[in-house]
Amino acid sequence: STDITVNYRHGLPLITLTLPSRKERCQFVVRPMLSTVGSFLQDIQDEDKGVKTAAIFTTDGSEIPASTLMDVLLMKDFKLVINEIEYDVQCPQKEKPSNVHMPEMESVKSLVHGLFTVLHLEESQKKREQHLLEKIDHLKEQLQPLEQVRARIEARSEAKTSGLLWAGLALLSVQGGAMAWLTWWVYSWDIMEPVTYFLTFTNSMIFFAYFIVTRQNYTYTSVRSRQFLQFFHKKSQQQHFDVEQYNKLKDDLAMVSFCKYILWLVLFGTQD
Repeated sequence: STDITVNYRHGLPLITLTLPSRKERCQFVVRPMLSTVGSFLQDIQDEDKGVKTAAIFTTDGSEIPASTLMDVLLMKDFKLVINEIEYDVQCPQKEKPSNVHMPEMESVKSLVHGLFTVLHLEESQKKREQHLLEKIDHLKEQLQPLEQVRARIEARSEAKTSGLLWAGLALLSVQGGAMAWLTWWVYSWDIMEPVTYFLTFTNSMIFFAYFIVTRQNYTYTSVRSRQFLQFFHKKSQQQHFDVEQYNKLKDDLAMVSFCKYILWLVLFGTQD
C-alpha cells in the first residue's frame, strides 16, 4: 500500500508510509511536544536517501512552517509531498482524556518539556561555543597580517616622536645656554632682563596658540600622544593600512571573546 496512515499506539501518534526508494513500509513515532514538521521531514530524508524534497501542506495548499509542532499538525488532515508526489493524509480523532485527568496531563507535559530543555541545553551551548571559537580563529587570521603592519608603523612613529622630543630638549638647552652666555659674557643682566621677559611672553603665546588649535592643554603627555598619532596616521596612509578596518576587527574580536566568556559562565553554572 502506498497510503499514509496515522494511528495512535500507547497514546503516541504513529505515521506509516512507504519509502520511495526502498518501497518498504516504515513507521515514524511522533514525540509529543518535541517533534516538529521540520524534524519529521528530516527523519524521512535520513531514513531514505532517495528523498530529495519533502514538504507538508494544508488541504487548501498552504505550506506549513517547519517549526510547527506535530501535535498541532495532527489535529487536521494535511498533504505530504515527497519528491513531487502528493499524498493525502487523514488524521483520526485522538481520544480526549477526561476532565478529571486534564490538570495532571498538563503538569506531566510541562515536566517533560522542562526535562527536555535541561537535557539539550548543554549540547546547544557547546555548539554555540564551537561556533564562537571558529569565529575567533577567523578574526585572528584576518588580524595577523594587520598586526604585523601596525607594529612596524608604531615602531617608526615611536622613533620619530622620540626624536622630536629630543630635538625640543636640545632647542631648550641651546636657548638656555645662549641666554647665560649673553648675560654673563657679552651683556649684563640689566640688558638681558627685558629680553628674557619677552622670550617668556612669546613662549606663553605659543602655548596659548596650541590650546586654541588643538583644544588641549599643553602638557608633555598630550603633545607626545598627539604627535605620535599624526605620525601613525601619516605612515598608515603611506603603507595603505586601513585603520578603520583594523579597529572594527579588534572590536568584533573583543565582542566575540566576551560572548564566549559569558557562554562559558553559563555552561559552567549549568554543569554545577
